[in-house]
Amino acid sequence: MDPVRNPFAPGAGQRPPELAGRTRELDAFEVVLERVARGRPERSLVLTGLRGVGKTVLLGELRSMAVRRGWGAGKVEARPEAGLRRPLSAALHRAIRDLAVRHRAPDRVEEVLSVLKAFALKANPKDAKLRDRWQPGIDVPAAVGRADSGDVEIDLVELFTEVAELAADVGTGIALLLDEMQDVQAEDVSALCAACHELSQSGAPLVVGAGLPHVPAVLSASKSYSERLFRYVRIDRLDRSDADRAVIAPIEREEAEITPAALDTLFTVSGGYPYFVQAYGKATWDAAVRTEISEEDVRLASPEAESELAVGFFGSRYERATPAEREYLRAMAELVEGKDEPAPTAKIAEYLERRPSSLSPARDALIKKGLVYSGERGQIAFTVPHFGRYLLTQD
Repeated sequence: MDPVRNPFAPGAGQRPPELAGRTRELDAFEVVLERVARGRPERSLVLTGLRGVGKTVLLGELRSMAVRRGWGAGKVEARPEAGLRRPLSAALHRAIRDLAVRHRAPDRVEEVLSVLKAFALKANPKDAKLRDRWQPGIDVPAAVGRADSGDVEIDLVELFTEVAELAADVGTGIALLLDEMQDVQAEDVSALCAACHELSQSGAPLVVGAGLPHVPAVLSASKSYSERLFRYVRIDRLDRSDADRAVIAPIEREEAEITPAALDTLFTVSGGYPYFVQAYGKATWDAAVRTEISEEDVRLASPEAESELAVGFFGSRYERATPAEREYLRAMAELVEGKDEPAPTAKIAEYLERRPSSLSPARDALIKKGLVYSGERGQIAFTVPHFGRYLLTQD
């Protein structure tokens, strides 16, 4: 069929043509927005799940919902090698600009921006030369004595207070959307939890985070009360009916059809993971020669989809691993026979004929790289669906 009309969209964070299976999460967030609008306290939200289940897409959808309700909203993607102060400043700057168009007191907006600038400038090292100092692009003088102590926990509380008051002035809220939450540095995790806790009863900016399944453990290790501070929502693969809808709806909009047998095969090869549904759906559309997509079309297209996944989705991650880390990954894959299941760390050591302590550096490095996670003590699992199956095909 015409590749120009191909409705499927496999891409990192790219919204699929049919956002199926996420009605429960969207409805719950609508309740959160309404509660905050009425001045009722509400916990911040954290989405957790494997890669490829659509956390980033859902985060973007939640941001759009907040903006449609007149909220200020900014998005941050955490990086393990960078602190949170600088990207957080940029996200809140955008959120404040959203509110500024509705606020009738420009002087008040400038006051908040001056506090934000003071907070942002502390991202510069103390000994940085003037020419090397980062400037946040906020065209007001920096405040003095407010959010500029250099202690990120103190500064974040003061900044959140200012931003929350600005939002309250116009009868709305502020949403801070934080992706890849497991990569937030320990100091910043502690500060974020403390700031949310300090302001949880006073209309603080609503933090909506997304990350890998072990994010709750990361937050809990920083602040024990984080279990009560955030509401965790597990995002998983689509069930059969939602996976079918994610395929059928965009195909029908292009005046084409797909047979039940083709849907069966497509669900089997994709496992219901949203990213894989899009990848196999796109390849199948391109392979089909008639407007009714058949089971044979899916089978013919599968090698092409798998080849693209091997390079862009699996291979790019595998290449980041050292030889010792690849050995660990391969042992995991062989122990679970390529299935999306956790492997006992003791069994991995036994399989490799190594002492468990000697494998700790490789395991810890893989966790930091976001390739594996530990959902419970003594267990380790891949963060990427079908990664074990991919590894078993590699020499």
